[in-house]
Amino acid sequence: MNAVKAMKKQDFHKLPPLLNMFAHVAAGLFTIACVFPFLFVTIISFTDEKSLNTNGYRIIPEKWSLEAYRYLFKAGDQLLMSYGVTILVTVVGTLVSLILTATFAYAISRKSFKFRNFFGFFAFFTMLFNGGLVPTYIVMTQLLGLKDSLWALVLPLAGNAFYIMIMRTFFSTSVPDAIIESGKMDGAGEFGIFVKLVLPLSLPGLATIGLFSTLGYWNDWFNALLYIDTPNLVPLQSMLMRIENSMQFLLQNTSNPSVGIGLLQSLPQDTSRMAMVVLATGPIIFAYPFFQRYFIQGLTIGAVKE
Repeated sequence: MNAVKAMKKQDFHKLPPLLNMFAHVAAGLFTIACVFPFLFVTIISFTDEKSLNTNGYRIIPEKWSLEAYRYLFKAGDQLLMSYGVTILVTVVGTLVSLILTATFAYAISRKSFKFRNFFGFFAFFTMLFNGGLVPTYIVMTQLLGLKDSLWALVLPLAGNAFYIMIMRTFFSTSVPDAIIESGKMDGAGEFGIFVKLVLPLSLPGLATIGLFSTLGYWNDWFNALLYIDTPNLVPLQSMLMRIENSMQFLLQNTSNPSVGIGLLQSLPQDTSRMAMVVLATGPIIFAYPFFQRYFIQGLTIGAVKE
C-alpha cells in the first residue's frame, strides 16, 4: 500500500509544469467557490439594512452595521440558553449515536454471529419503511414520557440505519479476522476485543459517522417543534426559526399601514436572516478540524483493499 502511494506521489510530480499549475489553480478556485458563500453571508449580516435595500448585495457594503446582531441578541439569556441546549444535545447525541452504531454494526459484521442476517435486515428495513409521524409521537410522548425532555432531542436521531450499514462495511473490509483471532487466543472476550482491538482500527469510520451525527444534531429543529414547549429547553435552530416567524408575523399583521411601514423599515429583515445563518453555522465549523484527519479515509470505506 505504501508503494502504491509513493508511486502515485511520484507520478504526480512528473506532471508537466503547466498542467501541474493548472491543477493547483483549479483546486484553489474550487476552494474559493466553497468558502465564498459563507463569507458573503457574513458580510451581508454586517451590512446596514437601508444600504442593502438601496444598493443591493455588495462584497464591500456602503455602510456597515451591527443592527441585525443587536436585534437577535435582544433575546439575551434565551439565546445563550439555546446555545447551551444545542451544544449539550449535540455532544451527548453524537456519543450515544456512535455507541449504538458501532456496537450494532460490529455485531452484524461478524460471520460467527448466528442472527447477523436477521438484525441486518431489521436495520435495513427501517431505511425503506417507518412507522409514521403519529405513531412516533405517541411512542415518544405517551409510552416513553419524553415530552419536554432533552432525551426527546437525542433518541430520535441516535439510531440511523444508514450509518449502521456504513460501519458494517467498514468492520467487514478494514478489520482483519486475524486480529480478532489473535485476541481470542490471548484470552480476550468479545467486549475486550471490540474495545481494545477493533475500535482503535476503526477511527476513520467512527470519525465519519461522528461528523454526520454532529451535523444532524446541530441542525435539528423538527424534533424540538414536536416535543419541546418549555422555553429553557428550546435548541438554537428552533429558537432562530421562532424569531424569524415572529418577525414575519409582525410585518404581515400590522393593522395600521403607517405603523407597518415604520416597522418594516426598523426591522433588519434580510440582514437578520444572514445573521441567523452565521450564528447557526459558525460554531459547527469548529467541529471539522477534529474529524478532518480521518474524514477522507472514512469516506472511502471499502473502496480500496491493501
